Amino acid sequence: MTTAVAPEKPERPEDPGASGAPSDATVPGLRALVTGYRDRLRGGELGALPAVLGLVALCVFFGILSPVFFSDLNFANLLTQGAGSIAIAMGLVFVLLLGEIDLSAGYASGVCAAVLAILLTNHGWPWYGAVAAAMLTGVVIGLLLGTLVAKVGIPSFVVTLAAFLGFQGIVLILLKEGTNISIEDKTLLAIANNNLSPLAGWLLLVCGVAVYAAILLRRDHNRRRRGLATTPPVLAAVRLGLPTVLGALAVYVLNQERSRNAMVVSLKGVPIVVPLIGVLLVLGTFVLQRTPFGLHIYSVGGNAEAARRAGINVAFIRIAAFVICSAMAAVGGIIAASRGNSVDPNTGGSNVLLLAVGAAVIGGTSLFGGRGRVVDAVLGGMLVAVIQNGMGLMGYSSGVKYAVTGSVLLVAAGVDALSRHRAVQR
Repeated sequence: MTTAVAPEKPERPEDPGASGAPSDATVPGLRALVTGYRDRLRGGELGALPAVLGLVALCVFFGILSPVFFSDLNFANLLTQGAGSIAIAMGLVFVLLLGEIDLSAGYASGVCAAVLAILLTNHGWPWYGAVAAAMLTGVVIGLLLGTLVAKVGIPSFVVTLAAFLGFQGIVLILLKEGTNISIEDKTLLAIANNNLSPLAGWLLLVCGVAVYAAILLRRDHNRRRRGLATTPPVLAAVRLGLPTVLGALAVYVLNQERSRNAMVVSLKGVPIVVPLIGVLLVLGTFVLQRTPFGLHIYSVGGNAEAARRAGINVAFIRIAAFVICSAMAAVGGIIAASRGNSVDPNTGGSNVLLLAVGAAVIGGTSLFGGRGRVVDAVLGGMLVAVIQNGMGLMGYSSGVKYAVTGSVLLVAAGVDALSRHRAVQR
């Protein structure tokens, strides 16, 4: 299959003798990058910038009003309390990129969590078998939804709304109309409740930085070999240095003792769920940015008819996106079951779906399709978690927290619509 993506054109080299400027391709590259980014902002392509600025502003705001907000214990809680919704949101990005929606992702995670708990507790399955069954359940759900949308032609809103109601009933049936199933498997409970050792946290950071540096070097090597301008040294240093510094600061803070009685129980180290989300983020980003499948998703989301004429199997892309979304919903359900130590009819229900969709949209993924990244879900999820956590520390009720979160989502959707309108006008 071929895509309609135009090949990247190499920059025209300047004549050093004519201008007297150095011949290093990175010098004009820095100006070009800054100018290009400014033009994209003017054209309405804001990306994750509003989410990043909002996240920083909210952290400063809550940190000033509630000193507890920046405590090491609360920092660890922030990273874990939104992990399940973030996992679901990362899957929703794939569907939203196509201009579709999955309203059943929340209760799909509940169905998968119920399957996990029943097999673990009621049937004595090992944790890896139960996890595999839960993931398989998610894949089957995605296949069903994707087939109804792509092959039968039913709008995704209708299909997933029906599935939302149906999965809610399935959860009640599986849990026998309200039974709470406790989870006692130590390995599964460790996912959202235990921490890495301090040494393991530092080793994980070093490995992550090394892999990221290797990716940046390989990218520049490939561009240099093709005669393209490489990344300017200053920008390369920022790209590598900023995540390294932030990661080191986070590991240092999380490695501090967070328990009030360390003699009884010790709470220090990076929560296990954090590197799990990190791995999912890397995999999702690689699939979207570095594979033909990812390029096809953007092509279908941008213009499905043009993608079809270019030879892309649009039906397959749609089905695969729903499969990924439901599989990530299964991951979110597993994390929720681990964090709650049990599964009940509310697992995956309540506001789980709304927070997941909100995380993806607030992070910068367009509701109109064709624009977004997996990291948007992480940024948006953290912003939602900061709102919920910070307002909780300040003593606000759940009603106020939901109202503020809804307002932020409305603003994000409005910015997305205005940005798209501005881009069309240009």
